[in-house]
Amino acid sequence: MNADGKTRIILVDDHPLMRDSIKMHLENQSDIEIVAEASDGEQAVELADKLRPDLIIMDISMPRMNGLDATKKIKEMHPEIAVLVLTVHSDTEHILKILEAGAAGYLTKDILGEKLIHAIRMIMSGESVLSEEVMNKVLVHALRYPWKPSVPALGEKLSPRELEIYRLSAKGMSNKQISQELNLNLRTVKGHLVNIFSKLNASSRTEALLIGLRTGLITFDDIK
Repeated sequence: MNADGKTRIILVDDHPLMRDSIKMHLENQSDIEIVAEASDGEQAVELADKLRPDLIIMDISMPRMNGLDATKKIKEMHPEIAVLVLTVHSDTEHILKILEAGAAGYLTKDILGEKLIHAIRMIMSGESVLSEEVMNKVLVHALRYPWKPSVPALGEKLSPRELEIYRLSAKGMSNKQISQELNLNLRTVKGHLVNIFSKLNASSRTEALLIGLRTGLITFDDIK
């Protein structure tokens, strides 16, 4: 964030009208600042490296470099930059690939206005954001194609408290809700989540959820 506490955002979409529509919804928000725009993935990578924004709103299908490859490069260079995917694609292949690349959220372009603003604020507070349609597809895929647990088991890497927080996070509970549930300081919860992501080699709650479902570290009962 900048000195005014605003979330600095780069918009990435090859359609100028779409970028204008997103800007229309965001530019009047006192806690959001659009610092740059890009029309393709290569430009997005260059701008991310130069400007170090807090968040990038990323389309997938673009010329020169698509959103998936751009997200991979950006997360490799600057893992602290959050990526929110905003696209027309809602097929499982696109969803899984870009979430596994480190995107913190995935929304389809029929979600704008207040829902987009809320999603940005959720991500900047450390949460992950998936539309209901996207979450359903992620869960169905994980159920059909589970991975076998790795050796040593991922669960052995997490302390009992970390595992408890991880499972509450998988249920969709916010950091604040987890702190209230476990009677912990909010900063303590955030610290545990940072450690969990590091141990799982995940860059977001969403990626951590995918890893847990595929390895058996968490089950569908855990997220009900």
